[in-house]
This record gives sequence, structure tokens and C-alpha cells, in this order.
Amino acid sequence: MTISRSLVRGAFALAAVSVFSVSATAQGGMGGMQMGGGRGQAPASPRDSLTANVSGAEIKVNYGRPSKRGRVIFNGLNDMKWGMVWRTGANEATHFTTSKALDFGGKSVPAGTYTLFTQLEANGKWELIVNKQTKQWGTAYDKAQDLVRIPMTVTDKNAVVEKMEIQVKPAGKGGEIIVMWDTYKAVAGFAVK
Repeated sequence: MTISRSLVRGAFALAAVSVFSVSATAQGGMGGMQMGGGRGQAPASPRDSLTANVSGAEIKVNYGRPSKRGRVIFNGLNDMKWGMVWRTGANEATHFTTSKALDFGGKSVPAGTYTLFTQLEANGKWELIVNKQTKQWGTAYDKAQDLVRIPMTVTDKNAVVEKMEIQVKPAGKGGEIIVMWDTYKAVAGFAVK
């Protein structure tokens, strides 16, 4: 008799769990839960990465790609006012790795891994900052860790780029690091040592 009651109770418990599981899954709960916005919703600033080979140097960049979403970006967002240091992406710091030493107009960056920041100025005299600190959140900028600051060529009347983008391309006898977002395009040229 005790065994029969246990079996009946077990069957009811199993049926209850099955009904709950089907209901939760149908509503997008439990089995459908995901961090960062739920099922079918992309993160607002997804991580992206690129690898480029320029004059024998393998260069990698890993960064968050925020979107414009109708906002005023440069000198509009709270953490992107003129005179501020921008994380050059979103969320975690933007990481930059080069397999060979690079020369940015007389400023040397040895082979290794770094983070990239950008000093924003209203007059278009931006600087790409190569920082020695790594694995930090993008707002954890430490000026004492700067390796070099590189002048960038900035234009602000380009076609709108909705999702911020970094490119590394061959150019001349070396290459360029290009940062594009909204109507702005900032370029830092380099040679491979």
C-alpha cells in the first residue's frame, strides 16, 4: 500500500513539473531565459573583433560596437564631451594586439597587447591613446599607463555610420587604424618596424 501511494504521488509530481516546464518555455521563461535582453534580442553594444595583416604584422582589435540610435554622439553623450577621454567603443576596454613593433610618426609601439582610448577635441585634434593597462572596463582609464598619444586626422562630414566601427587597413608603406561613428572618421597612420 505504501509503495502504491509513493508511485501515485510521484506520478502527480512528474505531471506537475511537466506542465510547469511546458508553460514556462511557451512564455519564454526558464528554458528561454538569456542574459542581456532575452531571446532574439541582440545586445545594444555587441563585441566584435578583427585581424589584419599589414606589412608582415598581425594586428588584432577587440571592441564593443555601440549604435547611434538617433542620438547626438560626439559632444552629446555624457562620456563623450569635448576634452574627455573616450573608451573608443563600449563596455570593456578596446584591446589592440600587434605581433611587430609599429611606428606612428616617430612614436613607437612595441609588439604586445594594449588598450585604445581617444582624446576627443572640438577642433578635430584628436589623439589615439595606446595604454599599457589591459583587461579593464572601458571607463577605468589610467593616464599614468599611457604608452603613447598619437595625433589623428579627423573628418566630420562623412556618411552616417550607425554602428561604431574600427578598421585596420594597409596604406602607403604601412597601414592605418580607422575609427568611424556617426559622421566622424578618425585615422592614425603607422609603419611596421
